[in-house]
Amino acid sequence: MNSLKKEVFYRLLEMAGRIFIVVRYSENVIIGNRGFTQDEKKNGIVLVFNKGMNFVWDDPGITSSLVFGTSPQKCFIPADDIVAIYSPELDSQFITPSKTPKDVPEEGAAGGCSTEEAGPNVVKVDFRKKRATRRTEPGSRNGSDRHGF
Repeated sequence: MNSLKKEVFYRLLEMAGRIFIVVRYSENVIIGNRGFTQDEKKNGIVLVFNKGMNFVWDDPGITSSLVFGTSPQKCFIPADDIVAIYSPELDSQFITPSKTPKDVPEEGAAGGCSTEEAGPNVVKVDFRKKRATRRTEPGSRNGSDRHGF
């Protein structure tokens, strides 16, 4: 499952430029000196990654320096503790079937990336991009806007 999480993470990151992950509380998760709040211990923490960040995802998980407020914190997120990966820009999400947090943030709730269980240990993911529909304005040609784009 962790290799699938990594694949989904990098594919969505490549398409959208940024990605959100939901990490459940675990003694193995390191969020620098900050740690988890009481609410995050119950519901998990949402972390944001973008293409410009320096991070490494190796077999055990993601190692990165993340900024909270103005304080950079050295972080390690074990792949086993990542319970959801989503992109609001792509309207896509991937949630691990067995370890879903109680509350996935609202902006990640709508699914555009088809994720469905195909069996007890198999998850089917559709990475096709949605095509944006273009409105045709009166007097425009071939659906282009008035600026010719």
